[in-house]
Amino acid sequence: MLNGLLTNDVSTLAEGAGQWAAALTAKGRVIALLRVVRDDDRFLLDTDGAALPGLLAMLRKYVNPRLATVTDLSTTSLAVGIHGTDAAAALAPRVACTTEALEALTPMASRRGVIDGTPVLVVRSADCATPGFEVIGPTATIEALTATLAAAGWTPASAEALEAERILAGVPTWGVDMTEETIAQEAALDSLGAVAFAKGCYTGQEVVARIHFRGHVNRLLRRLRAASPLAVGAVVRDASGTEVGEVRSSVTTAEGSLAIAMVRREVVPGDAVQVIDTSGETHAVVEALH
Repeated sequence: MLNGLLTNDVSTLAEGAGQWAAALTAKGRVIALLRVVRDDDRFLLDTDGAALPGLLAMLRKYVNPRLATVTDLSTTSLAVGIHGTDAAAALAPRVACTTEALEALTPMASRRGVIDGTPVLVVRSADCATPGFEVIGPTATIEALTATLAAAGWTPASAEALEAERILAGVPTWGVDMTEETIAQEAALDSLGAVAFAKGCYTGQEVVARIHFRGHVNRLLRRLRAASPLAVGAVVRDASGTEVGEVRSSVTTAEGSLAIAMVRREVVPGDAVQVIDTSGETHAVVEALH
């Protein structure tokens, strides 16, 4: 059922493996970007909160309840991430795993753990630039783990720090960097590894395959890096002064500013651009998302 709805080849996932995938409209536009994690005979689908209604509507419309059930865990479960050099060592004893077992996980791979008798799922994170793990489980259990980690000196990350990690990892957010008007390749979901071009049919495949094998998109998401703040909605101009795009998401850090912008395909990594908003003009350098 999932293979007929998602862009990646779910049938290849072994127990404990995970992958990026997307749900698309029939016209190849993005409904949701999600992580698919296989947990025994179940598949955990993890997506942005803003994309959840559209994804659930699609699943409930097309998944035959005689073949599979769809359960919304968003109101009963939480996830907490722990990232940094010593993340595996700090997390392992708290989830009844060994440090070596956690460190052996590849991105989006998972293994089961236990916290005070309650089963949880530990997933190697793929949506932050700093390596780490996410623990997914019942709300009360994850809240308790979060408090335990904080008491042990693991400082909760700020919203700005999380946004910087996401942008550096090149993971677009639905409703911000992309919407139902965005084609999968425009959002760079192919270079993220969310699209399998050798699998069977799925919703939106015709558009995605035609672009991949016969054409190209005229715009796509790129990362911008600058010394000064980059405002969301700011206009991006190339060296000649031609308008070539706009900033979709942005964050300012101690090292400078990072942004994700939708720009013309002629704008390539290494190009210098001007980012213009009501406060003035900022020079930025273009980078590939992945």
